[in-house]
Amino acid sequence: MTGWVDRLWYGSGRPLWILWPLAWLYLWISRRRRRQALAARARLPPLSAPVIVVGNITVGGTGKSPLTAWLTDCLREEGWRPVILSRGYGGKSRAYPLKVGAGTQVEEAGDEPLMLFRHTGCPVVVDPRRTRAARWALDQGLGDVLVCDDGLQHYALPRDIELAVFDGKRGLGNGAPIPVGPLRERPERLKNVDFVVANGQAVEGISGVHQYVMELKPETLRNLRSGEVRPVDCLNGKAVRAVAGIGNPDRFFSTLRSLGARVRPLPLPDHHRFSPQDLAIDPGEQLVMTAKDGVKCGRLAHHDCWVLEVRAILPEEFRKALLQRLEAVTSKRR
Repeated sequence: MTGWVDRLWYGSGRPLWILWPLAWLYLWISRRRRRQALAARARLPPLSAPVIVVGNITVGGTGKSPLTAWLTDCLREEGWRPVILSRGYGGKSRAYPLKVGAGTQVEEAGDEPLMLFRHTGCPVVVDPRRTRAARWALDQGLGDVLVCDDGLQHYALPRDIELAVFDGKRGLGNGAPIPVGPLRERPERLKNVDFVVANGQAVEGISGVHQYVMELKPETLRNLRSGEVRPVDCLNGKAVRAVAGIGNPDRFFSTLRSLGARVRPLPLPDHHRFSPQDLAIDPGEQLVMTAKDGVKCGRLAHHDCWVLEVRAILPEEFRKALLQRLEAVTSKRR
């Protein structure tokens, strides 16, 4: 699946050019929905806390969730009480808003909200209507700053700071909108965001916008059954069955290879529902998966299932610029 997407959307050509009428229709519908959402938003009272939105203008995994986790750590170090908002893709709750807790099931919340809750310890509120989630979180006194994961196109939600995240290697792809290419919005949209973060390396073809490069550093291996923690250098020379149901599995496989692992990859669709067969390994192998996949596989895991924990690292220049922007936003509210 990933190789197919890379050939059609992230190469230099546009083999799906015959679908341009659908691409123009997609853009027209997107612009119309944006105008309607902004008009409806203007009629509502403002939120009582600043909102930081993390998202992207391309389809596929870019590293939004690790950046969201980094943001919450940064904010808490500065004395803020962040709350994470999420749509909860892949989950379905009986009632919304849903506050994620220790007993929340992945089938209710979705994989990313549960992963972020376990990783950060911050309040996480799930609701397809993120404006409702925002107001509910503030009414409940859960925090004083809201961080929306994957919300750049959710224009119904007011926002004070926007971050657009890219996979540095994939970048803008072939520069065409869906379905000819991977773009949800035109590159001109980046002129209106506050920060552009590139995962791994700077993105070529983006002009007039300063980019900050984010590194995802492998930290530890954690056993899904026992909770045992090992250093990542134990993968050097080991045979690994690498499983990834994320937007860009190849990036995960490349990370494992950079640690010296002999990788036998199994790329799966984003938000994949796992079965025991997905976790099968050959003699002499150990299975390694992403943290996002790990929250779905606790009950399926055998004794040699491991999660690779990663941590986002960003330049101090970005941290200072973000905090200065947040201070400017809050000063206007006083």
